Amino acid sequence: MANVQQVSLAEMARGGGKILNRGDSAHMNAGAPPTLDDLMQSLQFSPGDGRIWLNGQRMQLLHTSSLGNLRHELMESLGIEKTRGLLTRVGYSAGVRDAQLLRERWPGAEPAALFAAGPRMHALEGAVKVEPVHFEFDVERGTYHGEFLWHHSSEDEAHIAHFGIGTEPACWMQTGYAIGYTSALVGRLIIYREVECQSMGHRHCRLVGKPADEWDDVEEDLSYLNAEEFVSTNAYGQRATSKNTAVLFPAAGDDADQERQMVGVSSAFNAACHMLRRVAPTEATVLFTGESGVGKEMFASMLHQISRRSQRPFVAVNCAAIPETLIESELFGVERGAFTGASESRPGRFERAAGGTLFLDEIGTLSMVAQGKLLRALQEGEIERVGGVRTLRVNVRVVAATNVNLREEIRQGRFREDLFFRLNVFPIHLPPLRDRREDIPLLMSYFLRHYGQKHQRRLTGFTARAVDALLNYAFPGNIRELQNLVERGTIYADEDGPIDLPHLFTSGEEAEQSYFSLSVTGRLQQRDGAQGAGGASPGRQLLDLVPGMLNPGGAWSLDQLEQTLIAAAVEQAGGNLSAAARLLGLSRPTLAYRMRKIHEAGAPPDSPGE
Repeated sequence: MANVQQVSLAEMARGGGKILNRGDSAHMNAGAPPTLDDLMQSLQFSPGDGRIWLNGQRMQLLHTSSLGNLRHELMESLGIEKTRGLLTRVGYSAGVRDAQLLRERWPGAEPAALFAAGPRMHALEGAVKVEPVHFEFDVERGTYHGEFLWHHSSEDEAHIAHFGIGTEPACWMQTGYAIGYTSALVGRLIIYREVECQSMGHRHCRLVGKPADEWDDVEEDLSYLNAEEFVSTNAYGQRATSKNTAVLFPAAGDDADQERQMVGVSSAFNAACHMLRRVAPTEATVLFTGESGVGKEMFASMLHQISRRSQRPFVAVNCAAIPETLIESELFGVERGAFTGASESRPGRFERAAGGTLFLDEIGTLSMVAQGKLLRALQEGEIERVGGVRTLRVNVRVVAATNVNLREEIRQGRFREDLFFRLNVFPIHLPPLRDRREDIPLLMSYFLRHYGQKHQRRLTGFTARAVDALLNYAFPGNIRELQNLVERGTIYADEDGPIDLPHLFTSGEEAEQSYFSLSVTGRLQQRDGAQGAGGASPGRQLLDLVPGMLNPGGAWSLDQLEQTLIAAAVEQAGGNLSAAARLLGLSRPTLAYRMRKIHEAGAPPDSPGE
C-alpha cells in the first residue's frame, strides 16, 4: 500500500525500516525510532537515595510475584470483572504516559517511528517482549491497524502461578497499555483484543488492534475502561462500513442526547465518578466545583439519573444568565398581579422540580438578597411566590456548581457563609482537562464521531501534527473548548480526509508556536506544533543564548551542541542545576548524568570543543 506507512516484523525489530510518508518511499533517517540503547540511556538509577527515573519520571521495581499476589487479592475481594477493569485502566494510564514521555524526549521523531519505540519501552520496563506481525499506520489520514505477538508476558506468569491455565485471556494491564499508548499517538480510540494468550494454553499471546468503531460488540471492551457503569460504552459508534472510514452517518433511532454522554478513563475523572456513585442514592446536597467547561452540568445530570429521583424532573438554572431583578421570581414563582406585567400566576423552578433535582449553576453570582431567600428554602423546605401569601412545601434535592472559590468570596463579603455550609455538604471537584490528559484521545474520538454525524461529514481521523497539538494544548476552556475545536475541524476538513492543524486553531488560540528539536545531524530543526498558552519552549529560550547555532555553515556535532546547550543553561540558571534542567526540559538527575558523561569523556561542559 503506497499510501500507508507499513513496518514489517524484521524492519521494526532492527529499529529502522521503511518509515514512509504518503507519496515518499525513501527511508527517512530523521524519523528513525529511538533505539533500545537510546531508551536505556534515559533510565537512571540513584541507589544512594532510593530513586529510579525513566525519562525524568520516577519509577519503582517490584517483584512479579508480589504483583501476582496483589492481582490474586483483588480478584478475591472485587471479583474477576472489576479486577480486570481496574488493571486495564492502570495499563491504559501507563501507556498514555509513556507516549507522552517519548513525544517529549524525541520531539523530532516521525509519528510512525515513534510508535515503534513503544514495544521497546514496554520491554525495557520488563513487561513483555513484543514481536510485530504487521501494522499499518497512515499518519496523514489518522488510520491504524496492527497485529502483534507477545512473548514472556510477566502478567501471564503471575496469573498462571495463582490460577493455572484457563479459558480467558489474562494480559489485562498490558492490553490497557497498548490501548493507551496507541490511542495517544493516533488521536483516536484504538481497541486491542487478545485473541490468543499463554494463560489459555497458547504458545504466545496474539494481539489485534484497530479503531473502536471497526470492532463488533466493542461495548464489552469499553466497559473495562470505565470505572463506573454510567460512563458511556456506546459513545464511539457501531462498526464502520469501510476500512478507512471512522465516522458514520447516524442511523435511525440514534440517541439525540449523545453529546452529553460521559467519557473518560483518567484517575482524576474516575475519582469524581466514584464520588458521584457514592452520593447519588442519598438526599445530600452536592456542590460541584471546577473551572468553566469541565462538565459540571453533565455530572449534575448524571447524579440525577442514577439517584432515586430519576423518574422526576431535572431542572437546571444558570444563575448568571438571569437578571438580579428576576432571579427571585424565576426560583420561587410569582402570583398574578405581584408586579406590572404579572398577568397570571407562574410556578418557579423549585415547584417545577418538585420531587426531583434542582441544579443551580454558577451559584456564586447570586445577589446577597437572593442568597438569603435561597438559604431559607434549603433550611425550611418552604418557599413563597413573589406577591404570594401562602407558604408552599417543596421536596427538591438541590445541587449547585461554581467556578469561583466560594471561600474567597466569603472573605470578600460577596457570599454568605451560612449558605456555603448548606451547599457544601458533599463537594465534588471536577479536574481541568490539563490534569486528565489520558482522556483527550477518547474525547477526540468521541467528538469526531458525534459531529461527523451531526454535520453529515465523513472523516478519517486526525493528522499526526493535529494529534500532537491537541495533546499538548493547555485547554483554558477545558472540555467545552476541545468540543468546539473538534466540531470546527469537522466542518473545515475535506470530505473523506483527516482533521489537520490549520482546521483547528483558527480563532486566536495560542497553540501554533514553533519549537525546535535535534536532527540526527546534530542541528536544531524547526517544527510546527502546539505549546499551549504558556510561552516559548526551552529550545527556543536556549537559542537566544547560543547565537549562530542555526548557521548552515557551522560544523556542529551532536556532542558539541549538547555541551553548548548544557553550558548555556547552567550559566543562565546561575549554576542551579535544577533550574538549568527545567530550561532544558530535563529532570535534574538526567542533567547530572549528561554532565557526568561529558566530564568523563574529557570535554568540559562549558566548552563546545574545537
